[in-house]
Amino acid sequence: MRPSENVRDTWAEVDLSCISRNVRAIKSRLPAATEFMAVVKAGGYGHGDIQSAHTAVQSGADSLAVAYLSEAIQLRRQGITVPILVLTPIQPQDVPMAIKHRIQLTVTSAQWFEQAMAYRNIYPKLKLIVHVKFDSGLGRIGIREKEEWEAMVPWLKQADVEVEGAYTHFATAGSTDTRYLEQQLKNFDKMKGWIDQSGVDIRHYHCANSAIALRYPELAMDKVRVGAAMYGFYSKELVPDLELEPALSLHSRLIHVKRVSEGQSIGYDNSYQTSEAEWIGTVPIGYADGWSQVFQSSEMLIGGQRATVVGKIGMDQLMIRLPQHYPVNTQVTIIGKQGNDQITCAQLAASIDGVPQEISTALSARIMRINKGEEIINYEQHPIALC
Repeated sequence: MRPSENVRDTWAEVDLSCISRNVRAIKSRLPAATEFMAVVKAGGYGHGDIQSAHTAVQSGADSLAVAYLSEAIQLRRQGITVPILVLTPIQPQDVPMAIKHRIQLTVTSAQWFEQAMAYRNIYPKLKLIVHVKFDSGLGRIGIREKEEWEAMVPWLKQADVEVEGAYTHFATAGSTDTRYLEQQLKNFDKMKGWIDQSGVDIRHYHCANSAIALRYPELAMDKVRVGAAMYGFYSKELVPDLELEPALSLHSRLIHVKRVSEGQSIGYDNSYQTSEAEWIGTVPIGYADGWSQVFQSSEMLIGGQRATVVGKIGMDQLMIRLPQHYPVNTQVTIIGKQGNDQITCAQLAASIDGVPQEISTALSARIMRINKGEEIINYEQHPIALC
């Protein structure tokens, strides 16, 4: 299907019904009392944050998570009312904005509280809602030592602070070797002991990202944080009894086709030479769209057949070696199904030693997103504001 706004020959399609089915499938594996936090950071992993958030909530998500405060405020301005957690600590001076919009914050130190409380009196009747992040072994952010926790306790016990959660994040959730995961679990259990000894009331404990929620639902605790799997990114080998659907596909069209004789150069720096007479097609997507030069020699689908990217990828265009002649305007599938074949983000990620969400989040705003299955969103129940 060609986009209705005829502004460009490259577009992504996001099937919101896939996201909905994925959320329901994941929830069905979890303990009944476990809450579902849908992670919609980075523009919904490149799928659209607003649409992904609405879809997740209407499919059973209890709350949302984003990386930055600006992402959370954007969701609030678009009519999202469920709880939202910001996973990255914010600047202390931005606390009033978070309190105003009832946005939950990740906190990692007493020093942050000391600075933040100088600003919180702008909204004295509203509580500051926080989740305490513990570093059980990922080495990114969070409390590692008991002394750090004890320094934070007086702040957490203040009447105008509500401690919604305490959480950690695993470094090897997708690995078949579970030894480090088990060590992190032991570390977090020890940290939970610090909390019990302090008398701080914690409403929810959570440690499970997508991989943990799918592989070890018994570790779900009170809440899971599901991002990648919601969009269909998961390891089928590790969870063979589950079928999740990729929600995003990426398409373009040939804008130029030529027959090139043997020994001709294609692309910057003469990066490809034809070994025989070949049909070469030009596709209007490049590294400014997020299609990096690392995908030189990757494959795309045309006419249900594979076509290899040849030569260096440019800012706006690339070339493919066609298996036969195809006319200008023939559709090319870059991610997704065509005929009996399929190219997935997981396949592309494996070729660059990356992860699927690295592919989808890299797709720039120059690529128009077309939503399919949007009828599942009840906009009357969850209106989209225009402010």
